Amino acid sequence: MRMDQALLEIGPSQLLVALGFIVLGAATSLVHGLGLERDLFWGTLRTFAQLFVMGYVLTLIFRVRHPGPVLAFYGVMILSAAWIIRSRVSERAVAFFLPTLASMLAGYFVITYVVTAFVVGVQPWWRPQYFLPLGGMVIGNSMNAVAIALERLFGELRRRRGDVEMLLSLGADYKEASAETFRAAIKAGMIPSINAMMGVGIVFLPGMMTGQILAGADPLVAIRYQIVVMLMLVGSTTLGTLLVVWLVRRRCFGPKHELLLR
Repeated sequence: MRMDQALLEIGPSQLLVALGFIVLGAATSLVHGLGLERDLFWGTLRTFAQLFVMGYVLTLIFRVRHPGPVLAFYGVMILSAAWIIRSRVSERAVAFFLPTLASMLAGYFVITYVVTAFVVGVQPWWRPQYFLPLGGMVIGNSMNAVAIALERLFGELRRRRGDVEMLLSLGADYKEASAETFRAAIKAGMIPSINAMMGVGIVFLPGMMTGQILAGADPLVAIRYQIVVMLMLVGSTTLGTLLVVWLVRRRCFGPKHELLLR
């Protein structure tokens, strides 16, 4: 049941008022010599441009009656996320982009499909009004988890290089020698989503729940959706980090199981 059918619109004048927050940030940067004015300017410009373009694109996609364009757009979203991860993770000795992209395509599609088709019960399951927003939340949140897990994987292998090579010299294969690092990387990727579950509803109100309430939805309905989202994000971060770390770890070792990272 909707509590209020009227959604309050935000016009140009309200957006100008909201820009006051950016002015506050820029003023703080100028006064304290932080040097963030340029980043704030370009970040604001990109926010407006990217979101307005996305709004028009989604308006067109929401009208389609075939899964092809929806899945293609979803693939572009994942490709963009994998590229961002590539730019954020500083490692260059190991080629991790393709394994990351493949893992995200497989894992995130499975999670989004299960949620839309079986949990929410959307008919058809690829209906863009549900599939793309839910899939976007999966990609956006899990992207950070994958980046953290990869950074931990590479960092731990370098930090524990002596221990790993000692185990290799004693006859262990790469899986046995890097078992501790493997577990540490997956744990690092999963912790943020678990911490988010601890504080949801008390420390903060998540974006989906807030958006539905602002749109006039019954808070109890919004809560059910948000519970599904929180559980979905734990599943996606788990599956995403597990697949990525599992595939990329092998690339850190040569054909004779020698550690390639120096």
